[in-house]
Amino acid sequence: MNKPYAVVGVVAALVVGGGIVGWFLGAHMRPTTGIPPRTVADYLHAVIEADRTFYTQHVVERMEAMLIVTASERWREEQALPLPAQFLQEASRNLGLEQRPFRYRLISLWPINPKNAPESERERHDLEQVVKYGEVVENTTHIDGRLYFRAIYPDRAVSRACISCHNAHERSPKRDFKLNDIMGGLEILIPLS
Repeated sequence: MNKPYAVVGVVAALVVGGGIVGWFLGAHMRPTTGIPPRTVADYLHAVIEADRTFYTQHVVERMEAMLIVTASERWREEQALPLPAQFLQEASRNLGLEQRPFRYRLISLWPINPKNAPESERERHDLEQVVKYGEVVENTTHIDGRLYFRAIYPDRAVSRACISCHNAHERSPKRDFKLNDIMGGLEILIPLS
């Protein structure tokens, strides 16, 4: 099999698998079914982290080690693999297009992409707590007149790819990340109304 097609196949399988799980959780595990929002958020977090970790360790790192293809911030233009953070963003964006009832995104106190900065002082404070203590912070918030349950999970550097990109990037405000450091948070929003 041609190696670029194998890469496309693996990425497609991850996206389709994530989409199926997202559909299942969106269609069957809404807070209105009696499942506590924190439990739903924990389920979502487990799936999102498993997909991203698998993609990082078994696609990006493996393809780069075999000198087949690299991951790049400009992955569309360079016909490369998306960076793990971009993989997560694209999957989240696809959920938004399908009007799924939940949202998620990466946020950081040291974002390379300004879109990944906290959007409010409350969000900044909660993220500071996540980074300081390594624990989930949960609360409710209003967005566009709608009440959401919000959980921010620690986002740890799970691979060399995370560390090398952030530590070497010209726009990175922090360049001393080590394996397992908390680099920011994964925010999950679940509508309550």
